[in-house]
Amino acid sequence: MSDNRNLLERLKGYGRSDFYPFHMPGHKRQWEESFCEKFTNPFSVDITEIDGFDNLHHPQGILKESMDWAADVYKSDRTYYLVNGSSCGILSAISGTVSRGGTILMSRNCHKSAFHGVFLNNLRAEYIYPQLIEEFGLQGGILPEDMEWMLKNHPDVEAVLVVSPTYDGIVSDVSKLADIVHKYGLPLIVDEAHGAHFSFGKGQGFPVSAIELGADVVIQSLHKTLPSLTQTAVMHVKDGYVDMDRLDRYVHMYQTSSPSYVLLASIDNCIRYMDENGSKCMNEFYERIIELRAGLKDLTCLKILDEQVKGQSGAYEVDLSKLIISTRESKYSGAELDHLLREDYHLEMEMCGTDYVTAILTMADTGEGFKRLSQALLEIDSTAGKGSEISSGGKYLAAEYDNFKVRPECRTTIGKSMDSRRRKVFLNEATDLVSAEFVYIYPPGIPIIAPGEVLKKELIELIAAYKDMKLPVQGLEDEKIEHIYVMDELAE
Repeated sequence: MSDNRNLLERLKGYGRSDFYPFHMPGHKRQWEESFCEKFTNPFSVDITEIDGFDNLHHPQGILKESMDWAADVYKSDRTYYLVNGSSCGILSAISGTVSRGGTILMSRNCHKSAFHGVFLNNLRAEYIYPQLIEEFGLQGGILPEDMEWMLKNHPDVEAVLVVSPTYDGIVSDVSKLADIVHKYGLPLIVDEAHGAHFSFGKGQGFPVSAIELGADVVIQSLHKTLPSLTQTAVMHVKDGYVDMDRLDRYVHMYQTSSPSYVLLASIDNCIRYMDENGSKCMNEFYERIIELRAGLKDLTCLKILDEQVKGQSGAYEVDLSKLIISTRESKYSGAELDHLLREDYHLEMEMCGTDYVTAILTMADTGEGFKRLSQALLEIDSTAGKGSEISSGGKYLAAEYDNFKVRPECRTTIGKSMDSRRRKVFLNEATDLVSAEFVYIYPPGIPIIAPGEVLKKELIELIAAYKDMKLPVQGLEDEKIEHIYVMDELAE
């Protein structure tokens, strides 16, 4: 195999390049920094469950002691180390709180892993929709009054799952949501995958973690925003509204039977470093964020999402470490700005939408990285005035239908639609048929359409617009995005 096709050599070459990561993982490849100084050659510590090193599936020794210590750090009743990412925690939380065939209330902007949990447990999902931040075309937060209405009118719900913060850093009023959910005797699960730094940044300009605001199960991806290896996550649990034994059983089902001690050590190392240094690091990080944002205040065509949206559209707090760059007032689409930053400036963003780009900032970012990003955006902005043509053809079409302005109609459950007989049709001929597949942009992995939902004309047009804009449309078996599997309703 040539070096060009050798993954390790390709990675090493990329590591030597000047490409700068404004994406996860949160360590930003800064392996010589203080948070990595105690780490060693991974091959030298890659072991299995030998004597003295415990067993993650039956922890009684060092792993139990480490997780018990972590629970004290996070003020939870139990903290689990997850080596299968946050997806493992989300699947465990759903399976451990909702009976098979039961009903869950979940925010419609959940990650695809939550929908997989619904399928695996043959659940019926009721959806609560986030608000829309009109100016930026982004998802806002969940309104407490909407939560109250949904629970009052769906008495069969057994658990509630919401996303806070969103991929774009919008935080809902978790404390009020928890009070409402608990009033109905139910557990509140919070997908806080993008807020692992909250636990160490409170009082330093960052939102408070959901585990301190009344949530019962909180899942955090350490690797997304903190200095930990990809695939590392934690799940915090509070006793009271959760059957702890049942949840524990499912955690061990979804975790690999051969957990990586390298990843476990990375989790332990990350939490210990943040416990000792987190407050100082997060304070310095916040000051650098404010300085970066101040340097971008004179942008004219590109716009930066700021705290001005707090108190609007369900946005209780805003995580400023997510830099959302709107292209709505420029001649660029989100995909075009993303491409420009990558090709001309060697800056790799986390993701792009129809008319925005997301950069993930973490405490591991360097001053040079911030300077390069600021200079690039200012240079692009100076020539980003609107052109005479609509960029990418589908930019405004997509923005019009995006963010659940057109809400899918649910015809049947995800499980039934995926297990039923199906047939393949052209996507542009699928109007009013029932999808048997997921369709989503990845990242972030939020379904545009889920199995069991009706393919409305507007949603098909949205998918086509995303495809034309070269956004990463995924979920369909047909990677060319020409065909889609639908339920064979006549057969059913």
